[in-house]
Amino acid sequence: MSGTSDTPSTRPYLLRALHAWCTDNGFTPYVAVHVDASVQVPMEYVDNHEIVLNIGIEATSGLKIGNEFLEFRARFRGVSREIVVPIDHVVAIYARENGQGMAFPMPTDAARAEGANEASAPRGLRLATPEAAEAGAPPAPDEPPDPAHPPSGRPSLKRVK
Repeated sequence: MSGTSDTPSTRPYLLRALHAWCTDNGFTPYVAVHVDASVQVPMEYVDNHEIVLNIGIEATSGLKIGNEFLEFRARFRGVSREIVVPIDHVVAIYARENGQGMAFPMPTDAARAEGANEASAPRGLRLATPEAAEAGAPPAPDEPPDPAHPPSGRPSLKRVK
């Protein structure tokens, strides 16, 4: 995110850009969301503090990707529901058709909880190269990659639990 507390987050801008990219290219944008008490989603669809939502134009009504919240209405089994997600709880956005997208850090409170209780905390999404995914290699460690040695191949999202 940012080095200083007064600098706005880049996350909402990246979410809007990747949503536009998906839409412009005929892809279906999905977001993975870390769920806690601050998130308003249908809890019956939450698994291990995570929900994946289709935020495509056809699946949503009144979609707003603001600087603080992702908001829209969507139908779940025919019932219209109001969805409100704090932007920092969106942990990934990607195209359903090819997995291309971007993962983000967990919310600060969730990351602290993960460190305190590793066994029960959600693991979220990790970027993996297609070669590593095909070879069944273990996921990358939680540390950011060394920028001097970028991974080879094109990155893709791989869910790790």
